[in-house]
Amino acid sequence: MNNDIKMAHITRENILMLLSDEEVAKVSTAETTARPLDGEEYLDLENLDQGVRTTLLPTPPMGQVLLRRSVHADTWDKIRKQLPGLHARKPA
Repeated sequence: MNNDIKMAHITRENILMLLSDEEVAKVSTAETTARPLDGEEYLDLENLDQGVRTTLLPTPPMGQVLLRRSVHADTWDKIRKQLPGLHARKPA
């Protein structure tokens, strides 16, 4: 496993550990039922190098997406701090 992949796994685990039990339940429910709203911020847990993204059509695959609305504001701030050089991006 190269260092970039290893760091992505570590970062993903660190982000998930920031979630409360309530937030984990909301995220799990959102993965199966919620669809992101146009312009909503999300984090693609499989592509953390892309940082926080904003939804536009087409919508991202929900099984790997953490929607901003699924977590408390202070948790979202902590998540953003986990990603070095993070800034909001729109999909290409």
